Amino acid sequence: MSYRPSIASFAGSQSLAVLLLLGTVTVAVGQNTDVAELDPEMRAAPIAADGLEWYDVTQWGVEGRILPETERARWFDRLPAAAEATVTSNVWNLSRDSAGMMARFKTDASTIHVQYGLRKANLSMPHMPATGVSGVDLYARDEDGSWKWVQVTRPTTQEMKVRLIDGLAPGYREYAAYLPLYNGVEAMSIGVPPGSRFVGLPPRKRPIVFYGTSITHGACASRPGMVHTAILGRRFDHPVVNLGFSGNGRMDQSVGEYLIQVDAAAYVIDCLPNMQPADVAEKCVPLVKQIRAAKPDTPIVLVEDRRFTNDWITPAKRQFHTDNHAALKAAYDTLIAEGVSGLHYIAGDSLYGDDTEGATDASHANDLGFMRQADAFEPVLRAALGR
Repeated sequence: MSYRPSIASFAGSQSLAVLLLLGTVTVAVGQNTDVAELDPEMRAAPIAADGLEWYDVTQWGVEGRILPETERARWFDRLPAAAEATVTSNVWNLSRDSAGMMARFKTDASTIHVQYGLRKANLSMPHMPATGVSGVDLYARDEDGSWKWVQVTRPTTQEMKVRLIDGLAPGYREYAAYLPLYNGVEAMSIGVPPGSRFVGLPPRKRPIVFYGTSITHGACASRPGMVHTAILGRRFDHPVVNLGFSGNGRMDQSVGEYLIQVDAAAYVIDCLPNMQPADVAEKCVPLVKQIRAAKPDTPIVLVEDRRFTNDWITPAKRQFHTDNHAALKAAYDTLIAEGVSGLHYIAGDSLYGDDTEGATDASHANDLGFMRQADAFEPVLRAALGR
């Protein structure tokens, strides 16, 4: 099949029409052409069909809700209702995003639908698409047990009721649906055709708990399953809790009070992007001691600040990261000298890689940056977990 483009100009027009010749098919692309006419996969997902059997995920639970048995202002809030009176107002508001939450289920359905309501009308951000901010991201286990991506919703409204995927290969398999990263969920159900087998899988115990910043929160992943916390959860086949609070991950002991109430497999403290060196010196040791006093044997991983991908040409930023790293290393050395055990450390220089391509806006990871972070975290966490 040959490809031969040509360009036709129109008098008085502000745009050009591009003629794409694919074999014998010619498509004119003008200023108002819908890309869905060229690529059907770019179309919004069809509205879910009537006559489905709908399953409310709250009936079996989702992973990623801290202390799920406690009372909540909204079922899909990450923190319990009591936190509103103890954490900062910013942390509380951000905790109402469903970042890191995941619903698991098994079905033999050939078509899977999803219905969910979103808390916020802003479905996307200038540097992050609606699929990441407000999408539901579906994975499935293949025959060898590995998690593989299936499909993500493309939100266009706060009330989503769509066919997520059809034409699935026959088989009764496990699925995982990741919830939106920067939006909250009011309600969510999975729909399958009548007669399909369907079983909701309850949340697994002893999660890895990540406490961090907007990067942990998920900025700027293209979809919820591409945050490093989710990638690591799949690699370890282990539940995770994402307590990333955009702009507000600051090693607060008020958040620490909720960390220590979780029966965690490990704690990952990744707050430096929201902190100054003086803040690190002041707050790191108390937070680690707070956790260690309550959890004598649970591994604690300290993570250095990632470097801005343009710090090679911005000396002030480069020096800031260097000073931040030094402050965390000094706190770590102090803790070791005082006999605090079970500590692990992740260096920050290459968290996004070394080629400047790992971020969307120098600061926040793109999908490549998140994958590289997962690669950097994995061996340290594997050692901490005794894997």
